Amino acid sequence: MSALPGRSTQDILGDVIGYAVLFGILALLFQSRIPLYLGAFVVLTDGERIESALARIGIRLEPETIGPDIIKRSAFWFGWFALLAALKGSVPDWLAPWMPPAEAWSFLAGVALLLAIVEAFTALAMRRALPPLGLQISPSGLAWTTIQFVTAVAALALLVLFGSP
Repeated sequence: MSALPGRSTQDILGDVIGYAVLFGILALLFQSRIPLYLGAFVVLTDGERIESALARIGIRLEPETIGPDIIKRSAFWFGWFALLAALKGSVPDWLAPWMPPAEAWSFLAGVALLLAIVEAFTALAMRRALPPLGLQISPSGLAWTTIQFVTAVAALALLVLFGSP
């Protein structure tokens, strides 16, 4: 039987406990829950950690497909919106109306999934369209990230535009 790819369960749990201790100490130092929220965001939205955890339970994600992108990016976007919703009471009054509502978790999950799907299809289009044009962009590079960010912001802008009365 071959070894599972990725990190071991002990490594993943050690990572989670390490982050919990680190951000717990920061929360105690600053007397605030915000470092705990940031720590949870960092731990739960790391794409590599998600992929390793799924591999440990027997779920393999095929590289160069949209599945891994959708899973990892939806976790990122949901974590980001959940972080913003949790911080809504801590932001200045002028910024509070722009923060997502803390009560509508299903809405936040839907928006996160929509943005993840848009980003996954953008990544798929770039993987398919750029090599025949003679362009090579690294998936971990700044140009790739910028293109995905611009498409996510455009999708979010369209969502806000069509969602407003």
